[in-house]
Amino acid sequence: MTDSAGVHLSGAELFARYAYPPNELGYCGPDDPRGLLVRGTPEATAEITRRARGFEGAWVYLELIAASAGISDPLDVRVVEAYWLGNELLEAIDSAWFLDALRDRFRGQTGGQWAGGIPDLEAAVLPHHAFHVFAVYPWVGLLRGDSDVPRSVLDSCRIRTGVVESVRGEAATVRAGLLTWDGQRLAIGASDLLETRWSDSGRSFLDGVSVGDPVSVHWDWICDVLTPGQSAAIEAYEARQLAVTNQVLDLAS
Repeated sequence: MTDSAGVHLSGAELFARYAYPPNELGYCGPDDPRGLLVRGTPEATAEITRRARGFEGAWVYLELIAASAGISDPLDVRVVEAYWLGNELLEAIDSAWFLDALRDRFRGQTGGQWAGGIPDLEAAVLPHHAFHVFAVYPWVGLLRGDSDVPRSVLDSCRIRTGVVESVRGEAATVRAGLLTWDGQRLAIGASDLLETRWSDSGRSFLDGVSVGDPVSVHWDWICDVLTPGQSAAIEAYEARQLAVTNQVLDLAS
């Protein structure tokens, strides 16, 4: 796989681009998140590979996607792309097999929407990051209380697509569609400006970003400059998961 600048990316490097933001915030993964901010050498790839196994949630999905595709390495770039962005590997996955495996791996975890036993809805789910955000995390179930905090967390945790509007050193302003909640349903609404970063004290996965670049944002971090196909994949797989999530919410109301 090559990035938008034509630079070859390993699966480990692609994983790090998207895993770094929640790791930096202390939400998942091993200590010392700046250990992920390495690139371009065999030693860097080995370090990311070692750290990736410490992401208990994401690693499970990578293993399941790889197993379904008959790929031995969970950090194969096709597998990593399938989880964070979405690609054809997801379409070959049997949803019932996936959910059975997930229930086994996450046995004892409570609070999510994914184990509801609704066959028609379960048949539509896939091991994409949007599934983990909207079906495994407990925040969707909290929306009907004080909705501002859970909506904000869900919006930050999803992989957002947007366009760079300004760059100031290691910071950038990105225009992206925001997650909305009207009391009944989730949707991607009107765009707004996000204050983001693409580098941390001179360390980054990217050589830079420019005004007009289409980018992916996870929490407050620009993960990558996207191709049109990558943007479309992120948005399509999120839309698919939101449709399932909204049906679950309708049934619960």
